[in-house]
Amino acid sequence: MRELGAPQIAEYEPEVRGLAAIHVGTTGICDFVGVARQLAGSSGADIRYGARLVRVDRRPEFGVAVETARGEVVRARVMVNCAGLHCDEVARLTGDDPGMRIVPFRGEYYELARPGLVRGLVYPVPDPAFPFLGVHLTRGIDGGVHIGPNAVPALAREGYGWGTVRPRELAGTLTWPGSWHMAGRHWRYGAGELRRSVSKSAFTSAVRRLLPAVTSDDLVPAAAGVRAQAVLRDGTLVDDFLIREGARTVHVLNAPSPAATACLPIGREVARRALAALAAAG
Repeated sequence: MRELGAPQIAEYEPEVRGLAAIHVGTTGICDFVGVARQLAGSSGADIRYGARLVRVDRRPEFGVAVETARGEVVRARVMVNCAGLHCDEVARLTGDDPGMRIVPFRGEYYELARPGLVRGLVYPVPDPAFPFLGVHLTRGIDGGVHIGPNAVPALAREGYGWGTVRPRELAGTLTWPGSWHMAGRHWRYGAGELRRSVSKSAFTSAVRRLLPAVTSDDLVPAAAGVRAQAVLRDGTLVDDFLIREGARTVHVLNAPSPAATACLPIGREVARRALAALAAAG
């Protein structure tokens, strides 16, 4: 890593402005869809796409059986729950209390019409009081540059747009005490994020803090994502990994945007806990 002063930033990113920066020479990008396909093809795992879990029967002396909406039953000695946006619901299906609730936040992105303005990956200094990184610039493997995201409440766990509303899921968010504690603490920050969601000019202004040459015409709407944010009952936003265990179960309840390079160490930790659960069960 190399610490950069304001004049030195231009050596790496001529159009980016800042007071100072840290250059990480080993940072890179990859085709993670390709990585996932390669892992799926070489792991020997049985992958069932579109299989919605509806019931879990856990018997500590025997193991775990899960039933899908199609009526299929899958049995295992240990169950690892990495269900992302639905991980808390899956934990409750096993009979374990996760002690948190997933509150979905949609991150909206734009694509840069002039990708030549950015050479690599540019990240702002995050607000230590809030676990969202803020607007950043990401050059993809196709040469395009994505700008974003903001962080606005989603009206469904898979609410990738304002038009997607699922009343049951929204009610689950609104009845969770932590949601109201969180709103009371961070409403000013949230108001700014909402403003950037509905106002392209406000979003452009946020981008121009890093990239002054950007205009509103340079921003082309792109696909959004949804962050599975774990919120505790007291409103604490979990900004680190949250893994909890029960009898023959390992629940991964918060996994904050791990880079692809971090997946193997995370996988090893989850595997270690799964093996420990198996050993404890005899």
